[in-house]
Amino acid sequence: MSADPAAGLAEFLTETFGRPVRVREVVPLSAGARRRNIAFTAEVDGGTARRLVATLVPPAVELMSVEAEAAVRELARAHDVPVPEVVAVCGDPTRVGEPFLISAHVAGETVPRKVLRLLAAVGNAETVAHQWGAAMGRLHAIDPTSAPEAVPAAGPDPAADALADAEKGVRALLADRPVFAMALRWLEHRQPGPPPRTALLHTDLRNGNLVVDADGLQAVLDWEGAQRGGDPMRDLAWPALRMWRFREDAQEFGGFADRASFVRGYESAGGVFDLDRFRWWKVMGTLAWGVGLASQAAAHVDGTVRDIVMAASGRRVSEIEWDLLMLIRPETTSPETTS
Repeated sequence: MSADPAAGLAEFLTETFGRPVRVREVVPLSAGARRRNIAFTAEVDGGTARRLVATLVPPAVELMSVEAEAAVRELARAHDVPVPEVVAVCGDPTRVGEPFLISAHVAGETVPRKVLRLLAAVGNAETVAHQWGAAMGRLHAIDPTSAPEAVPAAGPDPAADALADAEKGVRALLADRPVFAMALRWLEHRQPGPPPRTALLHTDLRNGNLVVDADGLQAVLDWEGAQRGGDPMRDLAWPALRMWRFREDAQEFGGFADRASFVRGYESAGGVFDLDRFRWWKVMGTLAWGVGLASQAAAHVDGTVRDIVMAASGRRVSEIEWDLLMLIRPETTSPETTS
């Protein structure tokens, strides 16, 4: 990233708006593994000041072009999914060192533990869960063929593709871990066929990619993993994994909501919930996360990415084994269990 992103942003916005723009109050926001966000105020000559956010995407980790991501976000926003308005897009890495999107700033909490504290203090967790489910329902109601072709497309049988990838990952990184072999057998024996309907997916619509304030859900962030033609239950299962509950394991969705509240919101927006497919994708997502953790640890060990955070990922594989055992254990409780 440029040492002075303000100068690059001001120059780009001046050209975009056709009027001089001054950038001030630049504040780095929390950074993800792949992207960095900076908030700033843009003062347009002859106009009003506006608070904006620039999302910088290093080309080496870009899952899709910033132009495609902007297009899919605006498509979702046009269908009443709460998404920050895209103000401008720049695919030229010379402006600030990386391609970037500029979005309207949406006030609220995004850090998961802060979200949990806010919801506990305000007492509106069920409302947010319903809004969250409804946002996903509206997303899944969009015709996936209307998404830009640059958005990656799922294959005709997403479950079969996911299982094949999981088998490769376990064989390469976790062949000596019996729990992963057992989970693979569970997935193979219960593999669903192609979904009865496909959808435009977010693929990471979890606590951590939500903007929440005292009035409820304000926005859904981080659309770089969007996918055309996927299984809707994949999208529902991912935010229900235990790792996204942030030590509040009793609340299946995000550490603050039960399944029923979320599903009511989803169905209110036209979504159709399939418990068996949901459960299958929940096991698959957990196993895939375990493979991902093992891959991060391996990257540190072999020198590809020397980083203590990557190294520490390996110790969490045993947590995933516990999660998998809880998910695939014989049913001794209600099928609504939140494991």
